[in-house]
Amino acid sequence: MKTSDFDYYLPERLIAQTPIEPRDRSRMLVYDRARDAVQDRVFCELPEFLRPGDVLVVNDTKVIPARIYGVRLGDDGTEGAHVETLLLKRVDYKRWECIARPARKLLPGRRIKFSDDLYATVLSTGDEGMRVLEFEFDGVFEDILDRVGNMPLPPYIHEKLKDKSRYQTVYCRKEGSAAAPTAGLHFTPELLQKIEDMGVIVARVLLHVGLGTFRPVKEESVEGHKMHSEYYEVSQQSADIINAAKRDGRRVICVGTTSVRTVESASTDDGEIHPGHGNTEIFIYPGYKFKIVDCLITNFHLPQSTLIMLVSALVGREKTLELYRHAVDEEYRFFSFGDAMLIL
Repeated sequence: MKTSDFDYYLPERLIAQTPIEPRDRSRMLVYDRARDAVQDRVFCELPEFLRPGDVLVVNDTKVIPARIYGVRLGDDGTEGAHVETLLLKRVDYKRWECIARPARKLLPGRRIKFSDDLYATVLSTGDEGMRVLEFEFDGVFEDILDRVGNMPLPPYIHEKLKDKSRYQTVYCRKEGSAAAPTAGLHFTPELLQKIEDMGVIVARVLLHVGLGTFRPVKEESVEGHKMHSEYYEVSQQSADIINAAKRDGRRVICVGTTSVRTVESASTDDGEIHPGHGNTEIFIYPGYKFKIVDCLITNFHLPQSTLIMLVSALVGREKTLELYRHAVDEEYRFFSFGDAMLIL
């Protein structure tokens, strides 16, 4: 299967630069697989497509201000070239896996200054600018990061984000992501309450979004791509909720591809999800047999990305590209701050 099989034409003007206000007024393309029917709706109308007893799985990760800027220090401590670092995955209290640019001279032992109270030393190097940094700081790391860090908006967003909370879901809880689980950005507290009041059960899982989610597929063959690992957690409570739904024949509806990857990573071939935590490198593309997921709420994803491949595994490649062509023709907004798609 070729990576180019997942390409499509997207006019640049359809790449959303700012979030919709209010959140739930984004558009929503609804695709009913059983009827092979498409509707153009608004996200606040989501409850019309839900049933009492459905389980809505959300990823409650919280984005950290993971993009930090600094300067490379010479052997004598003099300040040199500017450095941009994106924190991806925490290794322990002081060490992080990162992407650093420019990376060529950031070799093991090189120090970086980010602020008067935040420094780092390069411990190891990897491909595509990957580095492991050990930080030195005075005080609480999270407090310093909140002060000196920036929200890690994707490179295709050129507008400055006025309100940092708009790159967080309203149900985010545990810090650790380098990008938002963007399908969840459409929910408001009021919409979630309305959904729960009608008898839909919300199950929280966690996947800290890192390089595995947005790393481009560079191999010509899809099968040659390797995902970067990301940390996930599934609680006993959420596992019980999802397993009960599967036993009863009720629908499990995942909000976002990260929720899909979490529940599928934590499940076994017999269709049961197990509580626990760990790292996942799961790569879902056409041919994958879903064990947990029945329906999906997602955004519109980049051409040739692992995310559009995941959607294609659920819907089929040709149908996915057909739906994307419809979205382009109807001028839906694409990517992180864009509109939504509901797959039933």
